[in-house]
Amino acid sequence: MNAFHSPISSKQKVSRRRWVVILSVTVRPVRSCFVLFDPFLPGMEQSIEQTTEVLLCLSPGEAADLKEGINFLRNKKTGKDFILYKNKNRVRACKNVCKHQGGLFIKDIEDLDGRSVRCTKHNWRLDVSTMKYVNPPGSFCQDELVVEMDEENGLLLLELNPPNPWDSEPRSPEHLAFGEVQITYLTHACMDLKLGDKRMVFDPWLTGPAFARGWWLLHEPPSDWLERLCQADLIYISHMHSDHLSYPTLKELAARRPDIPIYVGNTERPVFWNLNQSGVQLTNINIVPFGIWQQVDKNLRFMILMDGVHPEMDTCIIVEYKGHKILNTVDCTRPNGGRLPEKVALMMSDFAGGASGFPMTFSGGKFTEEWKAQFIKAERKKLLNYKARLVKDLQPRIYCPFAGYFVESHPSDKYIKETNIKNDPNELNSLIKKNSDVVTWTPRPGATLDLSRMLKDPTDSKGIIEPPEGTKIYKDSWDFEPYLNILNAAVGDEIFLHSSWIKEYFTWAGFKDYNLVVRMIETDEDFSPFPGGYDYLVDFLDLSFPKERPSREHPYEEIRSRVDVIRHVVKNGLLWDDLYIGFQTRLQRSPDIYHHLFWNHFQIKLPLTPPNWRSFLMHCG
Repeated sequence: MNAFHSPISSKQKVSRRRWVVILSVTVRPVRSCFVLFDPFLPGMEQSIEQTTEVLLCLSPGEAADLKEGINFLRNKKTGKDFILYKNKNRVRACKNVCKHQGGLFIKDIEDLDGRSVRCTKHNWRLDVSTMKYVNPPGSFCQDELVVEMDEENGLLLLELNPPNPWDSEPRSPEHLAFGEVQITYLTHACMDLKLGDKRMVFDPWLTGPAFARGWWLLHEPPSDWLERLCQADLIYISHMHSDHLSYPTLKELAARRPDIPIYVGNTERPVFWNLNQSGVQLTNINIVPFGIWQQVDKNLRFMILMDGVHPEMDTCIIVEYKGHKILNTVDCTRPNGGRLPEKVALMMSDFAGGASGFPMTFSGGKFTEEWKAQFIKAERKKLLNYKARLVKDLQPRIYCPFAGYFVESHPSDKYIKETNIKNDPNELNSLIKKNSDVVTWTPRPGATLDLSRMLKDPTDSKGIIEPPEGTKIYKDSWDFEPYLNILNAAVGDEIFLHSSWIKEYFTWAGFKDYNLVVRMIETDEDFSPFPGGYDYLVDFLDLSFPKERPSREHPYEEIRSRVDVIRHVVKNGLLWDDLYIGFQTRLQRSPDIYHHLFWNHFQIKLPLTPPNWRSFLMHCG
């Protein structure tokens, strides 16, 4: 039985990131889709999948020429005008059209701060640094466009259509009985939602590691977590990262209920791209289009939305029960291009930071311990302020920080654990309370929020039921051995008896025609060269494997990788997130430049099927 069910047409999905012509218009294909659990629900009409349109493309040189402050730009092919406001590394953009009566904006000569533009029709003034009209005050907010960097560091202006798909078929909030809607936190990004007589679970990572062996659960899940999963009517998995798509967790679930309905977004790289290789037997995976309500029953529906920065893999979700919305932005950097519903009943999002190998795994040049500590502190503060500002802008009734409760608990990763300081959820909640009246909830494993009680009276002592006294909250031991055994099994694989595996693997990977030379070094636990391990160069300009670095000018990276993880990744054709996000590498680079094309390819764009090692070994023999 085919495990995948998709309402999408059989046409190949077009990637939003394949841009060829500068200053052109590109539209993702519109596909009519409608997904129902019950095809006989009344009053439901066909909807159109949310699409993105590219309104303006700037080359890397044009993007670099943007000045600080206000920039007026025109797409010469379409004749459409746009305004971009640049503040250091941040760019905001909108159409050059006044919301009042469609007038054109020009520079406001009375604005000494350089943030406002003036409409030529009725002198309405727009502050483009905030996208709010200042004359007349308190009138409108300008519709903002999605600003995205393309793969070659150019700049794209995108428009979502429809921009607010949740407004289709709007529903007014109805009365909720006490206990009718309950949200129970299990661990990390996993929530168990009781919605009337239905149960829905988000992102179940409840056992085993994530990112090879780099991440482990901080919180002890409730002892009945597997029973909770088995009782769910549906599961939403936001994206393919292993702290959300946990094959060890799903393996235990599939052994008892392989046909449980699982729902994922229609991302460019399928969420379950590696299902066949995982050995997990799931038979009811449903791929749904973005921006369309999926009806569960007459009271319950949900909608999956794409991320504006990583549409090829990240998603978020709105769940609505009797008109009350629950917004889960998960790990999205800019969910739905920054356009989100306001005043939802409950909002939850990530908060912690630290989900990257940068800068902890880097050395050389500026990467001193002092520089790393200062950088991490500054980045965590930026993230806290951003989340607090987002909550203030959206004004949910209740906010919950989650999806950040992991720890680098293996003894070999002690340095990462001590260096990779994460945000405190209570600090974020305190910051939110200073600037708004939003109620906040710092969840503990097994704690349950009664939405009806909390909406009626946030001080209700029964609004949040904490786990019983004496419940173990934090894990103090992890079962490392079975998972490390899986990784170690790759070290002695027959593949690696033949040095030609290097050419075979990187040819399969398909990344070339890029001026970068990488030295790959297999290491032991302490990142010292592994005895008998491989140490080789890859020149990605012509995909050659020279003995020495070429004489031409070229960027250079040195990547030291623990031998068990790199060989496991190579053997199984896995993405390099296990290496980079999992802290299983140590890196140096010269010059200190992030090579987006290289890392994006090995973290997201590798082939969907692993190398054919069987054929390789036959030819070696």
